[in-house]
Amino acid sequence: MNSEEFFKHRKILKRTQKEMAELLGVALKTVHSYEQGWREIPPYIERHVFFLLSNRRGIQNSISPCWEIKQCEMKEQCPAWEFQSGHLCWFLAGTLCACAQGCSLEEKAERCRSCVILKSRIE
Repeated sequence: MNSEEFFKHRKILKRTQKEMAELLGVALKTVHSYEQGWREIPPYIERHVFFLLSNRRGIQNSISPCWEIKQCEMKEQCPAWEFQSGHLCWFLAGTLCACAQGCSLEEKAERCRSCVILKSRIE
């Protein structure tokens, strides 16, 4: 996530820099540094922002779960299905998506950023 994306996502969440800092558990100056591009946004902050975006009021029920979108045949063995978190498959480790099987968490995160499941929840 770059500084422009961080700013855009903060605006979608309708938060001030101070409110965003409180949500993320960081200092106000840290949020300012992210938006100015002075500080790189760590993966755990990116995941937190995506979590907040994907759990906005009304968004969860408006989009089909991942197993329906991807027509998953192994859904009953997948943590996303077990925990009824089809909107959080990108957040969970151990999911059975064909595109993410056998890769590291870093590789999975990279693949999930371009996946329709995550994109549909953060835009």
